[in-house]
Amino acid sequence: QVQLVESGGGLVQAGGSLRLSCAASGRTFSSYTMAWFRQAPGKEREFVAAISSGGTSTYYADSVTGRFTISRDNAKNTVYLEMNSLKPDDTAVYYCAADWFGRIDTIDPHKWNYWGQGTQVTVSS
Repeated sequence: QVQLVESGGGLVQAGGSLRLSCAASGRTFSSYTMAWFRQAPGKEREFVAAISSGGTSTYYADSVTGRFTISRDNAKNTVYLEMNSLKPDDTAVYYCAADWFGRIDTIDPHKWNYWGQGTQVTVSS
């Protein structure tokens, strides 16, 4: 089992950048595929990006490709989401998710087993 805590959200102007972090508890962090999802008001939770347990493979939603970068530091039990060229449409609560050796192209949030509490990202125009 793993507990996840996100941080780094905030208010930023369009075109700006933010870096989200997700700290995980437990000694087996390196065995989990990690992902970021987001949920805007009135919308379903949507996949943003995922990274393999060893950090060698990544997968992105089309809407963020080229702007967002997911990475991880297994020594620090932390996964990151670097967000650049932010747009008002990126406004949402961002959630960190984990799955034991899951597939990085699993975009259905119901198939991810562990979740953080979320961090708010607001992009003003």
